[in-house]
Amino acid sequence: MIEIDGVEYLTAQEAAALLGVKRETLYAYASRGRIRSYRRGIGRERLYRRVDIEALLRLQPASTDDHRLPAADTWIPFTS
Repeated sequence: MIEIDGVEYLTAQEAAALLGVKRETLYAYASRGRIRSYRRGIGRERLYRRVDIEALLRLQPASTDDHRLPAADTWIPFTS
């Protein structure tokens, strides 16, 4: 972990480990705007704010039971 101006940052390896994903998945999250990455120095190394990574951990996937449609015969009018 790296602290800059009182903000905690994680390396890509640390962030991926905390999330339980591969670094490639972490990079995909960043490229799709799920999290923001920050360039460190002039190299290619990227850092991730710890609070952003922890916020991703708090997200809960939606339960599939809550989003099932009712049986069609209960809401589609029957015509013959």
